[in-house]
Amino acid sequence: MTNLPLTPDQRVLGRENADRALGMSRRDWLKAAAATPALGAFYFGYKELNAKPVKAAIIGTGDEGCQAMIRSHNRDYLDFIGFCDIRPSQQARAIKEFGDHKQYSPGDVKKLKKYQDKEEMYNDPDVEMVVIALPLWLHAPVAIEAMNHGKHVFTEKLMAHSIAECKKMCQVAREKNRLLAVGHQRHYSVLYDNANFLVTSGALGDIRHIRALWHRNNATPMVARDKDGHPIIDPQTGLPQIAHDEKGNIVYRDSWKRIYPEQDRSIDYKKYGYDSLDQLINWRLYNKTGAGLMAELGSHQLDACSIFLGKKHPIAVTGVGGTYFYTDGREVDDHVFTIFEFPGNTEKDRVIVTYSSINTNSFDGYGEMVMGSKGTMVVSQEKEILLYKEAGNPLNSRTTSVSVETAGKKPALETSPSTAGPTAATALGGLATADPSRGYREELEHFAYCVRHGNHSDYYADEQHLPRCKGEVALADAVIALSSNIAMRQNRRIEFDPKWFDYRSPEVPDGPAKIARQG
Repeated sequence: MTNLPLTPDQRVLGRENADRALGMSRRDWLKAAAATPALGAFYFGYKELNAKPVKAAIIGTGDEGCQAMIRSHNRDYLDFIGFCDIRPSQQARAIKEFGDHKQYSPGDVKKLKKYQDKEEMYNDPDVEMVVIALPLWLHAPVAIEAMNHGKHVFTEKLMAHSIAECKKMCQVAREKNRLLAVGHQRHYSVLYDNANFLVTSGALGDIRHIRALWHRNNATPMVARDKDGHPIIDPQTGLPQIAHDEKGNIVYRDSWKRIYPEQDRSIDYKKYGYDSLDQLINWRLYNKTGAGLMAELGSHQLDACSIFLGKKHPIAVTGVGGTYFYTDGREVDDHVFTIFEFPGNTEKDRVIVTYSSINTNSFDGYGEMVMGSKGTMVVSQEKEILLYKEAGNPLNSRTTSVSVETAGKKPALETSPSTAGPTAATALGGLATADPSRGYREELEHFAYCVRHGNHSDYYADEQHLPRCKGEVALADAVIALSSNIAMRQNRRIEFDPKWFDYRSPEVPDGPAKIARQG
């Protein structure tokens, strides 16, 4: 939500308000989150490992595998000894990513094991933990196989392709006494923890509505380029030509639609269960291999909203979605609009959460806006918290400062307008002087800490050493995202059955598990 219609002064004031309401200690934590790599060990209650790092292998070295898992991990906790990917282009990418990591020397990179297939990875006795950053449809089968081979598993979100698969993953984790966690990294974000402090402390008053969104504009056509990367100019108009894909469709600036790397074109995609090379490379665009915007983006937002509302499960969802812009044959929606009904303070009370994700307008960016009777809090792009007083007059809500009552150590929003103006520190950027950690590093650190310090005879009996986003927590996020897809596909209101959120219950809204198999 970086493009909200706020003046620079109003944005500075929002940061200052958040500063004041959080108080000195929490404000310092936020600043430290941007500057101190080892913050998570202190903030989230785990300590230095004081043991050998957990030896891990990563399977899937695309965007999430390289940019989140490899790039962000701390080798003092988690030591990658090998990787696996069926695409030569991604194998090369992994080598480069490890080479750029400060904790890996050139000699360390040469020693990395390049597993020929997942079975070789499973059978490596040195591997204690498998990190999964594969296309969504493979999360469950690989996680289950890895746990059956005695490995702990950390998988990227969404947990799995179906709710039944998610439940099976939870069940196997307990049967095999292996830790299972899912990468909803907001559980390890200092920024979101502080935002949740403002919510739970009552600073916003009675919350009636949360507006969450992830808006992007991918409606700009790409320019056609020659083999050397130079723009191709139309000889008649003198203007650059528009790029087209192999099927003749216009190519837009879409991060989900990738050009096929030459070294990947010879892959026997059928051997690995894919119907086409495009389905292998652009897996997010197909129902068989992905689950669309709600799985990839919406699950983050609804996870945050659930945290703000006390980790409550929604009562119902209504949605509208479709492929309204792209004409390239993709199967997943490019625009989604959903309404969630969360429980309030009484049986008939409701808190409404709206979520939208669109591909043709980026005005609002992404984030969450929590609206209460005393004020409005905006969490913008995982970078900053803005806070505004609710004073009746819409203009006053953006020109009113916040002061803090010390009694009970709870922040309170006063009604008096600001007279002091922004402080010098806030005028220079306040909480936005540097981007706080998004939580990737911390979630992997804590997982390794739990592996080493948990009760090895029964991990799940040791509540003090379980990941913050363990299987049951991630199951709820999957239920919300995948049920929303059903609501949009069937154009109806769906009421959530509490049994869907219970990993022990066979009840699901989307049918039995169909575990995908790779060759």
